[in-house]
Amino acid sequence: MAEKSVLAYFKSREDAEGAAAKLKSLRIDDMRIDEVGRFAGEGVDHVENPINGDIPGLGYLTLGGDFDRNAGILAAADVSASGMSSGGEDDTMGRNYLLTAVMNEDVHDQALSVVRESGGLA
Repeated sequence: MAEKSVLAYFKSREDAEGAAAKLKSLRIDDMRIDEVGRFAGEGVDHVENPINGDIPGLGYLTLGGDFDRNAGILAAADVSASGMSSGGEDDTMGRNYLLTAVMNEDVHDQALSVVRESGGLA
């Protein structure tokens, strides 16, 4: 039988773990939960003064990313750098927990239903 996979994004680890617990009843072959982010680095953990601070770019200041010059330019072009993201139904912004599951093809539709009922975006 063929295998299929589900990549589902969640807003909290608890939501992802709840979905994983429900998915276990579907005989999932392999499953894991990871914290993911768009940018390299740990994020901002201190206050920076953009007027007199040594700020390498907007991406560093607002996203706290560990960027080289070129990656910093691309990060600054992202809507999350300005805080002006409009979001949307299919936007993964704020969904930092990724549940990855591999299963038999015959339970794939059920798995998608479980993920959506648990608040995940698949």
